Amino acid sequence: MSAKKVLVVFKKNFEEVHDESLLEVKSELDQLSSEGEVKVEYKVRETVTSDDFADRDLAIILGGDGTLTSIAHSIGSDIPVMGVNSHPQDDDEDGSYGFYMGSDPESFGKDVRVALNGEAIVNILPRLQAEIITTSGKKILSDPALNDLIIANTHQYQPSRYRLERGSDSDAIDVIQRSSGCLFSTFLGQGAWFRHVVDIEGTRFPADELGSRYLFAARDLPRSERLDDGSYWEWTGEPTVITSDMHRGYIVGDGWDETHFTRGAKVTVALNGPELTLLTFRRTIHDGVAHWIDY
Repeated sequence: MSAKKVLVVFKKNFEEVHDESLLEVKSELDQLSSEGEVKVEYKVRETVTSDDFADRDLAIILGGDGTLTSIAHSIGSDIPVMGVNSHPQDDDEDGSYGFYMGSDPESFGKDVRVALNGEAIVNILPRLQAEIITTSGKKILSDPALNDLIIANTHQYQPSRYRLERGSDSDAIDVIQRSSGCLFSTFLGQGAWFRHVVDIEGTRFPADELGSRYLFAARDLPRSERLDDGSYWEWTGEPTVITSDMHRGYIVGDGWDETHFTRGAKVTVALNGPELTLLTFRRTIHDGVAHWIDY
């Protein structure tokens, strides 16, 4: 059997804790390499591109949730991803919670062997994506977002002006709004930003809808316009269509790259981005948020 091709992407910010974690990970992978099990390449987070993930059997992301979400848009659905928390909060209150990180340096040696043997828990995570159609008819796709995606005026001191449309039946929405932008979130991404924008505490989401619906909110919409018709916030499976009335706006997925558009552009957001294949080892990713789920 040929050696598995593994890419390790790591966080490098000159903090000793991350360097020590990298050494532990490298030690385990060196052992596997000497046994002919793997061929390993290492890349710093800031230098990695989508081409680096081509033809890999496993991608190992060493860092925290921010490290994983900042590069996840470069990873296709066919590459299994293993997150390793390089600074666990359990060891240091200033560390990373690491929601998406199923492993840590202490358990990495055992976990990576489980992953390479195809015995890890496989979590298929949906991602949001926006399609822009410019006034000239050109189509542009934003990066897929694992957590959240925002559409707003590039000048944050000016309101975001747009037409919002969703659905085609008797409950369809077609409104003109002025807000500080529209925020979209996957089910799992709601803890990153959405819950700081909309009070949804106590809301439970049907388990069979987690992979097909997403959350939407018009941020800082005037109180008089915060209607319960889905035009303020909604848990929906329908695409949301926004027609820009802004001189210049942008789309940002997971707080990373910006995709710009101008007045008249039509932006459609849906939960149809390429899925992410995330490996965990002691529980599924949904087990960590079971209190939000109605089974």
